[in-house]
Amino acid sequence: MSYQARNSAMDGPSNDYHLLPVTDRQMRYARALAQQSALEIPVEAQRDRRSMSAWISAHKPADPSPFANYPTGKQVAFAERISRSKRRPIPSECFRDKHAMSLWIDHNK
Repeated sequence: MSYQARNSAMDGPSNDYHLLPVTDRQMRYARALAQQSALEIPVEAQRDRRSMSAWISAHKPADPSPFANYPTGKQVAFAERISRSKRRPIPSECFRDKHAMSLWIDHNK
């Protein structure tokens, strides 16, 4: 490989010779999304995992879950450890809003 070819391969965000194929799970999910939205999956998206992931992210529906704004279990566990060690109570609104929980954690670490 020439110096120029080596450097041009290193310039971009990915190396063409390290492209990973799309996983079966990605393809099944992309097909389900395409069917729900009456779309076709572009050939470019089917070439590698990164492209397929970008296509899926662009076309997946927003999270309609009513619990999408709640803090994660890891956030709650971490906040409870801080609460015990600093002997400070966690405000009840923090258990209903992940952003509030994040702010409380940041201010009490």
